[in-house]
Amino acid sequence: MGVASLEESFQEYRDLLFAVAYRMLGTAADAEDAVQDAWLRWSAADRSDVEDPRAYLVRITTNLALDRLRSAQVQRETYVGPWLPEPILTSPDVAEEAELAESVSMAMLVVLETLSPLERAVFLLKDVFGFPYAEIAQALDRSETAVRQIGTRARKHVEARRPRFSIDRRERQTVIDRFVDAALGGDLNKLMEVLAPDVALWTDGGGKIKAARRIIHGADKVARWVAGVTGRPYAGVQPEDMRIRSADINGVPGIVVDGPERPICTITVDVDERGKVAAVHVVANPDKLRAITANSELPM
Repeated sequence: MGVASLEESFQEYRDLLFAVAYRMLGTAADAEDAVQDAWLRWSAADRSDVEDPRAYLVRITTNLALDRLRSAQVQRETYVGPWLPEPILTSPDVAEEAELAESVSMAMLVVLETLSPLERAVFLLKDVFGFPYAEIAQALDRSETAVRQIGTRARKHVEARRPRFSIDRRERQTVIDRFVDAALGGDLNKLMEVLAPDVALWTDGGGKIKAARRIIHGADKVARWVAGVTGRPYAGVQPEDMRIRSADINGVPGIVVDGPERPICTITVDVDERGKVAAVHVVANPDKLRAITANSELPM
């Protein structure tokens, strides 16, 4: 296989490889690195016995992501404050593919963080990307019986923690608009009206931007925190220099807060069956805003 056809074959599956790696690792930068490493291995490997390039490349990428994830989980144990996935822009079309949109949502990626690396790999390959257990077993060098057991365990874990209801795109947009309006107004009563009683607020500053060091629970505490930061300088930017824009982030309508030179943070919310905000995810760590800054979209 010539260099041109070799690269062409790889590029055919590049979006799939990135989609797998991002869901495995939770950051676009690490996913890109895993895909680049997969290309290096693909270009250097003896491919004479490769019958299915797609399966072969997914196998390489998954195992590279597994190695990275095991290392990353150790690092995340000492992360300053709550750890959230790196937000990434998605097209509105993604929201129409409910299962794909959920698999890349902040809520789901947070749940996936509670799985072991192996459980995460099996769950994603089977439940999100539809690979048969036989292929997954081969990719992970495990028996099919063992992989089925891992998949069952992972699925039960995810089902116990994933949202039990779905909100359509229009309603979700309405809720986040109400939340932003109440936050900008600094009105505690309006904030309390839009927040679920057991709402949770995640703020990821990574120790580089001022953020809550722990997840904040409860409508009263969350409302007071939000009202307390609204209208004040944040990340070195004055309020009058901030701009708010709507964007599709990780499969759902969200908000990007821009400063004069770069995005300051992203905001996404989970919505419960009553149309209340059940969780707020704020990512302000500048290292996690590179994909937003670059205006990169996540390929599905």
